[in-house]
Amino acid sequence: MKIAILTSGILPIPSVQGGAVEKLIDHYLEYNHQHRLHDITVFSVLHPGVLAHPALLSDVNHYQYIDMGSFPAKIRKRLYALAHPHGYYHYSIGYYLRQAIRIIEKSNDYDCIILENRPGYALPLRHATRAKLVCHLHNDFLNAATVHGHAIYEATAGILTVSDYIRSRVQTCCPQDTKTVTVHNGIDLGSFARQPAITRQSLGLAADDFILVFSGRLIPEKGIVELIEAMHMLKDETSVSLLVMGSSFYDNASNQDDPFIAELRSKAEGLGDRIRFTGYVRHELMPDYLRLADVAVVPSTWDDPFPTTVLEGMAAGLPLITTNRGGIPEMATSRNAVVVAYPGDFVNGLARAISYLHHNARERAAMGEASLQLSRQYSKEAYAKNFFDALTRCVETATP
Repeated sequence: MKIAILTSGILPIPSVQGGAVEKLIDHYLEYNHQHRLHDITVFSVLHPGVLAHPALLSDVNHYQYIDMGSFPAKIRKRLYALAHPHGYYHYSIGYYLRQAIRIIEKSNDYDCIILENRPGYALPLRHATRAKLVCHLHNDFLNAATVHGHAIYEATAGILTVSDYIRSRVQTCCPQDTKTVTVHNGIDLGSFARQPAITRQSLGLAADDFILVFSGRLIPEKGIVELIEAMHMLKDETSVSLLVMGSSFYDNASNQDDPFIAELRSKAEGLGDRIRFTGYVRHELMPDYLRLADVAVVPSTWDDPFPTTVLEGMAAGLPLITTNRGGIPEMATSRNAVVVAYPGDFVNGLARAISYLHHNARERAAMGEASLQLSRQYSKEAYAKNFFDALTRCVETATP
């Protein structure tokens, strides 16, 4: 097939600025390059870091960059905003989409257009192309409450969701749904097999410390405030330490001007160096940091669709402490995780789970081994194969 991919309009492909969605796009593009399945054009925002990236040498994956950051582009975006005051998305995303549609209309020879986490793109595209539209949903963006949700659903040939939870949310829009398919995310398991370049000693961590690791964006719904509060409840368990990896927005490594992160640091006071903030960690270094830990904590307080942070903790062979939200129970079970209910007595629940694993080394080891075994079904190769198989079925079975 000849395929176009419309991305979020915020972060670039290849994923030189990070981003979970963008990394997943990289995975299936890499698979397509290796197996030469389809002719794919990715419409991405321009970023200087992509220009010398080796992925651009592919002869089956092509990259069409849209300038969003130059001074002339900023003027054009503002003019677009004035002309389109009631767009479906923020005017910057609307401008990106308009530029992509202009290029698509010139050729109009795509068999399929993948809408990456932007179901609203389907509304203008349905009149601009004969291509089949397939949404790839990473978040709860299409449900009974979505503006024009039914029209978006009808405009698509298929909908791929990252979890059964997100699929169930789509089905509130259309209870008779027959075109939504779950394709679980995958990660680069090979990156967890190499020799780590980071040691506890290099980070000033004691060899006998009991290390918890949190990784992800530092935003309230990830449960980091509650995790720090749980650490305060464990102040007498002095060997328990927490490594907090992440920033407020992807490759923003400094975090200096973010008020929420300032609040987190303030909450961490009184525990000394038992809570360490690393800032943004490059994706290729994540496995090294994770393997320093004893337990991975993913305390999401929102309906997290299918967080790859859970998969990464599993691939590092770590037992998990997590919640019963969104798609998390589809990969975290009693075999490899202590699942804490939210809402409820959440902070106490986190503290009890940490203390339990701290004092039960045998259970910890068994859960870590289960995590490692379960992680093997979530390779990036399996994800990409399942993605393209599901995409092909959607296009072939779609009503003309």
